[in-house]
Amino acid sequence: MTVSDTDLGLRQEVRAWVSENWAPDLTVRQWWLRLADSGWGYPTWPLDWFGRGLGPIEAGVVQEELAAADVLGPPSGSGTAMGGPVLFMFGTAGQKQRWLPALARGEEHWAQFFSEPGAGSDLAGVQTRAVRDGSHWIVNGQKVWNSGTLFADRALLVARTDPDVSKHKGIGFFVVDLDQPGVEIRPIRQMNGQAEFNETFLTDVRVPDDNLIGGATDGWAVAMAVLAHERSAFAGGGERQLRSPYAGSRAGFLDRPADQVLAEIRHTAHAANALPIGSLADLVGLARERGRLADPLVRQRIAALHAFSEALRLTSLRAHASARSGGDGTAQSSVAYLGGVQLVRMYRDLVAEIAGPYALLGDTEVAETITTAPAHGIQGGSEQIQRNVIGERLLGLPREPQVDRDVPFRLLRVGTQRD
Repeated sequence: MTVSDTDLGLRQEVRAWVSENWAPDLTVRQWWLRLADSGWGYPTWPLDWFGRGLGPIEAGVVQEELAAADVLGPPSGSGTAMGGPVLFMFGTAGQKQRWLPALARGEEHWAQFFSEPGAGSDLAGVQTRAVRDGSHWIVNGQKVWNSGTLFADRALLVARTDPDVSKHKGIGFFVVDLDQPGVEIRPIRQMNGQAEFNETFLTDVRVPDDNLIGGATDGWAVAMAVLAHERSAFAGGGERQLRSPYAGSRAGFLDRPADQVLAEIRHTAHAANALPIGSLADLVGLARERGRLADPLVRQRIAALHAFSEALRLTSLRAHASARSGGDGTAQSSVAYLGGVQLVRMYRDLVAEIAGPYALLGDTEVAETITTAPAHGIQGGSEQIQRNVIGERLLGLPREPQVDRDVPFRLLRVGTQRD
């Protein structure tokens, strides 16, 4: 059987399943349950865990068919994009049984607690402390730039578990329940008028030892695996994108009709800092509206965007394939991430060019696209960090000098860590 025959058979299988299972009167909860049970929602996941064991290229075909069918996408966000993959790599059987069903079915929404005000892009410099107390850990600290936290049930947390070893070695990786005393979430108002990001203060928050993923001081390796998936998720690429609302009961979508929710979010930037005008169809519509569709330069730039987007999509697939085959998916995902940042800026610039003076009006999709773009290149890790990863891991360049690599973390933060 040729590759094209395999591809066609897979497409026909997805189309047949959608035809039999998608219905306008289904609720979001019912639709997500069908997706989870079928394995089409997360086709790269294992067969016995809501997936089909497919490779990244085949999974891309599945996503294209679901998007072409104009159905609601599976639950998205940190839980499924990062929590699920990290559980497959590092989680225990009990942790998978506790958390994966709720994630696959959209019953829970997870946030990510990595960044801190004092750590910058140096994730190994986290100061949030986790101190063992019997069968629990007591967590104190502050996290910032958390996406979608107001609707989250749990969060992926990186915290300092041992300040007496070097900064990369004394880190733990936890899943923390957010519905408990000591968790304070404050939205951060952005210049695009939204508050997608938040800062979270953790005061004597209790985390069961069963919620530790990996060893108590092995969180660095877990976090790196998570970041590889995050960068690939933000990289984007391709034209047909599935859209999904926030999962979990707090967001209020689960028991609403799926087709109504899809219509509601189809033309909104629901994903973390997604561009309101972020597809070729959107650009063509804007150019037609502003009388610029016949402009040869505008048409050339739209075509260039399409070509770049396709190249980025294939780069992201290579990153996933490298990770699945034991290669350095982290470094490959950094390439995809930088490409995604460039793609966003190409959209921003072309949107501004097409709109002209109209772009100065504040309450428009054009203005929101332009003011949302700067978040890319920061979220998911700064561009400078990604270039370091590429230089060291893909190009074989010498590592950046680090005089603190073998120094106990306590000695690096004299003002805040000495106790």
